[in-house]
Order: sequence, then structure tokens, then C-alpha cells
Amino acid sequence: MPSLASLQTTTMKTLPFLLPLLLIVSLIPSSFSRALSDSEFAFIARRQLLHLHQNDDLTDGYESNVKLNFTFENSGIRRAYIAFQAWKSAMYSDPFKTTQNWEGPKVCDYGGVFCAPSLKDPKLTVVAGIDLNHADIAGYLPVELGLLTDLALFHINSNRFCGIIPKSFSKLTLLHELDVSNNRFVGPFPKVVVSIPSLKYLDLRFNNFEGELPSELFQKNLDALFLNNNRFASYIPETLGSSPASVIVVANNKLSGCIPNSIGKMYNTLNEIVFQNNNLAGCLPMEIGMLGNVTVLDIASNNFNGVLAKTFKGLGKIEELDVSNNMLAGFMSDDVCRLPGLKNFTFSYNYFNGEAESCLALKGKDIVIDDIGNCIPDRPKQKSPSECQPVVNRPVECSKSKCGGPKPNPPSTPKPIDDDPYDQSPVNRQRPPLPPPVVKPPVHSPPPPVYSPPPPPPVYSPPPPVLSPPPPIVRSPPPPVPSPPPPLVHSPPPPVPSPPPPTPERKVNLPPTIGFKYSSPPPPMFPGYS
Repeated sequence: MPSLASLQTTTMKTLPFLLPLLLIVSLIPSSFSRALSDSEFAFIARRQLLHLHQNDDLTDGYESNVKLNFTFENSGIRRAYIAFQAWKSAMYSDPFKTTQNWEGPKVCDYGGVFCAPSLKDPKLTVVAGIDLNHADIAGYLPVELGLLTDLALFHINSNRFCGIIPKSFSKLTLLHELDVSNNRFVGPFPKVVVSIPSLKYLDLRFNNFEGELPSELFQKNLDALFLNNNRFASYIPETLGSSPASVIVVANNKLSGCIPNSIGKMYNTLNEIVFQNNNLAGCLPMEIGMLGNVTVLDIASNNFNGVLAKTFKGLGKIEELDVSNNMLAGFMSDDVCRLPGLKNFTFSYNYFNGEAESCLALKGKDIVIDDIGNCIPDRPKQKSPSECQPVVNRPVECSKSKCGGPKPNPPSTPKPIDDDPYDQSPVNRQRPPLPPPVVKPPVHSPPPPVYSPPPPPPVYSPPPPVLSPPPPIVRSPPPPVPSPPPPLVHSPPPPVPSPPPPTPERKVNLPPTIGFKYSSPPPPMFPGYS
């Protein structure tokens, strides 16, 4: 066995400091580690980032400085040997002995390693894939992995790798699939993955990444993007609509702000999108109705308000639609309930105050519709009137909203009300809003003169001009203090008070069908890397 002193110099510098921390983290039960407080997590993350040197990268000609006694089939296999030996030195626990045979120059025989003819020269054999899924290996990723320049697939999900994704991954120019899900990686979003030119599948879910999502991420030519169950906390970039991905899942993070209007640009490519359990708010953009190829749309457990735009009837292929646990209101229309492909529609725990008869008629006919926890008259398990009244009788005007609504038209071309995608005028409803509490006005307080000419002014007040509005009510006569204002006003309604959070627990788990066709596929046979 040759000496690896030169090979392991870089990794062994950090290993003595890292091992105690890794040992502590590995002993924490998985269920407990998910419940770490923010301060505990921040402490662990800082320790990892401190000892793993975030800025480390491969120097030019790195492998030429490593002295080895073996003879290798080609230079690519030699570089792979250097990378695997450095990686094995960065592992301190391998309970299933997956890497036990990582010895000697025949790297294509190593456990979890797959070789194929080189794309540059089919006569040469190179390492094209790594699959260590579910091996429960503890350790970290050394910079030497950047030597695997022929790699097309890198799957290490369901292990205990921690630290960061090395900058050297930018050298993996042929990498097609990167799956590091269900590990213990930390730090900001690993921007190095944005620089990998051939990447199509990126899976970072179930880690402890944090901070902002880079706008460049959604401009990358990805087909599937899984970011759920991390600690990302930022707005969703406006570049979301530039993504060609068919599946995007950002559930169970700390994202805030609105869904960008640019989402409508994804109508040709998007099949599944999941925003579940974040801190997103505002009105839902009417451009969602342009997503005619979407089969799964999940915005549950956020703080969305307003109504569902009439454009939602454009979701012609939708199968799973979940808008539950928000502050949505208005009338659930026939257009939504009768979407042709709909199999499961959940709009529970909102403030909807009516639903079309079709929504009720479709229940039990190969479709699941859940409407509990709303404000719908004559339906079981609804909110109380005291919970509903502040929201139902003061609707949000999404057409004027800066978040989710369309840009207002110039004053010279007023928008007809029939063209407002958020309009739910009474002619489009089968049930009226909840009536306000009945309060009898005091006898001495006359009703306000809405449609009749104003009463003659007092002698000391000159008559108003014919074309002028009547004097303010407060001047003639003064209303009594206990008299409430009229329930229906023409001025913009005051802000909707935030109701208490929904009764159900906000911690949710994604359905197993979400992204089912991307559930960490087995490594391909690599003929031509296809």
C-alpha cells in the first residue's frame, strides 16, 4: 500500500478539529436534530464552516503533486483514485461498510462507483457515477472531489455528511444529477451548483441550508429543483418565471413575500410546484391561471389573502390543488370545482363564505373536496361568525394590490369591472356575504341622506352650490357617539385584521406523491451518459 501522506495533507489538517463535532452531531437522534433551535443550529453551523474552510478550492495541477506508486489505466482513473482516497479519509463512520473495498488502483470496482467510456474518447474508461444513497456514512466532502471531471451523476442522499458543497464542484462540467438530500449540510445556498453547466436535476432537500435564494438559480436550465425542508429565508426571486423546470418544491422553509407574477411564463414546462408551509403572503397572482400543464399546485399553510382569480379556470390539467390554511376569502366558483382533471381539492381553514353547488355535488364522485374551517353557511365544521365577520365583510381588493394583482390601468383608460380577474360581484355568486351585526340606530339620529337631496342647512350656513356635495355628515347634525358607521362604505376598506392562526398544526409533511418520479432514481448504466 503506498504512502498517502502527501494526498491527505489537506484533509487531515481539518480532521482533528472536525471529528469531535461530527461525533456529537452523529449521536443526536434524527428526530431531535430536526428540532434544534435556531441558536443551537447557528452554533453548529459556525463550527462546521470554521473548520471546513469555505474558500478552499483545488489549485491548478493539484494531482501532479501527489506521488503514487500505482500504475493506472489512464489519467482520469488516477485522478479518481486521488479523490476517493481523500474522501475516504474524510469519512469517520461507515456502518454498512460501503467503502470498505476503496483500496487499490481499480476504482471502477469500488462500492457505489460506476464507470463508462469517456465522452471525449470512448476507448478510455472513466468514473461516470457515484451512488452512495442510504449508506448512513458520516463525514464531509473534500475539495479533491473536483478531480472527478467525468462525473455525470452524484447521489449521496440519506447519509450524515455535513459542512458545505466544495467550490471545486464547479469543475464537474459534465455533472447532470446532484442529489445531496437528507444530510446535514449547512451554510448559505451553495452557489457553486449554479456554475455547473450541465446540471439538470438538483436536490438539496432535508438539510440545513439557509439565507437567500439566488436569482441565477431560476435562470439555470434545470428540469427538477427540490429545496424543501431547509432554512431558506428570503423573497422568491422574480426570475422564478425564467425557470424551465417541470418540478419545483420549496416547501417547509421560511420564505416570505409574494409569488412573483412571472410564474405565468412557465406555462409550457411546469408540471408540479409546491410552496407549502412558508411565510408567503399577499394575493395569488392571476398569472397562475396560465399554467395549463400543471398537475400539482400546493400553496397550503401560508398567509395568502384575497380571492381566487377567475383565471384559475385555466388550470386545465390540475389534479392536486391545495390552498388550505391561508386567509383566502370570497366565493368558491363552479369554474374551479369543475376543472376536468381535478382529483383532490382542499380549501379548508380559510374564510370562503360560499361555494358553488357543483363543489358539493362532486363530493364522493372520484374527487376529494375539503371545505371545513371556512365561513360557508349551512356547511359543517365552519368558523364562528365572530371569526368570519372581520375578514368576510372587509375583502382585500387584489386588483389594487401591489402583491399578486395586475398593474392598474392609466386613469384615461379605466378598467371595466367585468374584466377584473378578481371580481366576485353578486351576479357571480350563489350565496351573499355574511350580514353585519344588526344595530338599531338611535331614534334621535336620522339616516344619512344618500340618495335624497340634503336637508336645508341651518340659517347661519349659506346654501351649498348645486353641483357641490352636501356638507359633511359630522356638521349637520352631529351623530351620537355610540352610533357605528354604515357597514358598507365607498372608501377603501381598512386593513384586514390578522385572525388567529388556523387550528391545525402548521408543521406539515409533503405527500409522498410530490415529485414521485424524481425520488432518487437508481444510477443509470451510463451508455453515452444517457
